[in-house]
Amino acid sequence: MRWRPIITVGLICAAVAGVVLWVIHARLVGHWFQVHTGIRNEAGPNYAFWSGFGSDLTEFGIIGAVATAAYQLFKKYNCHYPGCWRVGNHPAAGGQFSLCYRHHPDYQGKKPTHDLIQQLHREHLERQAVMLGKLHEVHEQLIGKPAAAHGGSGPDDATAQAPPGANTQSAPGR
Repeated sequence: MRWRPIITVGLICAAVAGVVLWVIHARLVGHWFQVHTGIRNEAGPNYAFWSGFGSDLTEFGIIGAVATAAYQLFKKYNCHYPGCWRVGNHPAAGGQFSLCYRHHPDYQGKKPTHDLIQQLHREHLERQAVMLGKLHEVHEQLIGKPAAAHGGSGPDDATAQAPPGANTQSAPGR
């Protein structure tokens, strides 16, 4: 059953009923609207506006800011699947998306069981071990190459000897 068309029809019916009631009671509703928005100046120019509706403008701004913050916070923790209103507390695609259990590809629409959690944890540990092993290999290659290229442990080696007959001291002025 689709709820969206039912809610839309209900809101349209409520709006039509409100307009009909407004038209039937136009004089009462019009007077109330004029007094509360400050259109009718009762005590002088613009007094009713600033004493009534105009004084609420900052409150509308505050309510708007709070509503926007709540929406953004909800959007951040909401499931990123389009149209889903559930809380997305399962990261997907390396943390780019936050999905609920129904839309997460590892869960296949079912709540995660203990066995599935253990399986995913083992796979994660295996991936981490492979990445760490590759990182260690690269580190060893980078550290091992300079030593092999110079035939020693590096250019700053304290035991490095000068070739025989070479002048190891520089004379002033030469």
